[in-house]
Amino acid sequence: MADIKQNCPTGSSSFKEAVCIDAGRVYDSCCDRDCLTDLRLYFSPSDQCLVSDAVSVKIRSAKVIDVAIDIEPVTFNRGYYSCDLTFFFLVDVDVYSAPHTCPNTVHGVAFYTKKAILYGGEGSVKIFTNEYVSDDECSNRQSVCSGNSPKCVVQAVDPIALSARLGCAKDCCDLPGYIPACICKCIGGSIESNVAPSDNAVFVTLGLFTVIQLVRNVQMLIPVYDFCIPEKQCDCTTDTPCDVFRKIQFPTDDFFPPRPCDENTCDCDED
Repeated sequence: MADIKQNCPTGSSSFKEAVCIDAGRVYDSCCDRDCLTDLRLYFSPSDQCLVSDAVSVKIRSAKVIDVAIDIEPVTFNRGYYSCDLTFFFLVDVDVYSAPHTCPNTVHGVAFYTKKAILYGGEGSVKIFTNEYVSDDECSNRQSVCSGNSPKCVVQAVDPIALSARLGCAKDCCDLPGYIPACICKCIGGSIESNVAPSDNAVFVTLGLFTVIQLVRNVQMLIPVYDFCIPEKQCDCTTDTPCDVFRKIQFPTDDFFPPRPCDENTCDCDED
């Protein structure tokens, strides 16, 4: 991050002026941890053939590839909104066709839905700006209309890949047709939908951390101290791989791991 130069001392009485800005204010937010058990994976036709002949599976990694967000006002509770979220995951799994053999890595997609009810305030005004140019008959006005309803923002880290197991396709009630075509492109363009109930299916367990926010644009009065002037010069030089390696600190703790602290060997600070 670039170093920022401040031309005036900090303090409650050192700002130069108060200015009005239009920015997104977080009206409500929540964080959650979800242990998603037995999510069914859907595969391409070629990968499903490997799964159908598998004797065991092992999960490798998982990541969030998209989140579908739908926000609706809560009836009889003004100012509150229901945020319906659908997470789509891309999961890599090692498939073993026989014991003590090298596995084949397959890629599957899974989805998970959840709901959060948050406060987003009220507002019904229409906003016109010239930020975008419309393609309709009124494009000569170079304005676009939008409302000031709150915006749902979802932050998520890639889930923790906990486990995977084989099961029967009949044990899952999720419909593969629910997965959009843009998600299916991650595994080759299509998923195998003609899976017999007795065929193998892969079920995974993932640990997911999320932060959900309702943000609304509002005008706020803030103190201004000065302009932010970067002090760091732009550097266009590139180091060789060996130069980068020499700058890495020697991993002493990896060779000599610290002993666990207990009452007999460590002096622990007490409040």
